This record gives sequence, C-alpha cells and structure tokens, in this order.
Amino acid sequence: MFYNGYHFWGMHFIWWLIWLILLFWVFATPYDIPGQRKKMDTPLDILQKRFASGQIKTEEYQEKKKIL
Repeated sequence: MFYNGYHFWGMHFIWWLIWLILLFWVFATPYDIPGQRKKMDTPLDILQKRFASGQIKTEEYQEKKKIL
C-alpha cells in the first residue's frame, strides 16, 4: 500500500527530513556554542589551571601529574 506512488513524497518524506535535521543538530553542533553542551574538563586540565593560577606549587603539581 503505497498510496498510489506518492507515499515517499508526502508527509513521510518531510518527517524523515525533520528527523535527519534533528539528529544532525544534536550530534554535530560544536561544544562551544553558548547554551549548548559543554566539554568537561579532564583532571589534568583542572590541575594545570590550578597551577597556572598559583593555587598549588611546582612540587605539588609535579607530584599530582605523576599520579594522573
């Protein structure tokens, strides 16, 4: 039952197009767009930020970096 050959060019085609656009939007959007998904910092990134801001000393940074 293909509705006289028009099944794929009616609403069925539009719904597939909507699903494809939605999936592309969910999985292909960059992480740095405001209001979108955020990339989580790794423990090493957090350690480097703490070292750069002066919260920890060089010895502590080296020690924790070895552990990670």
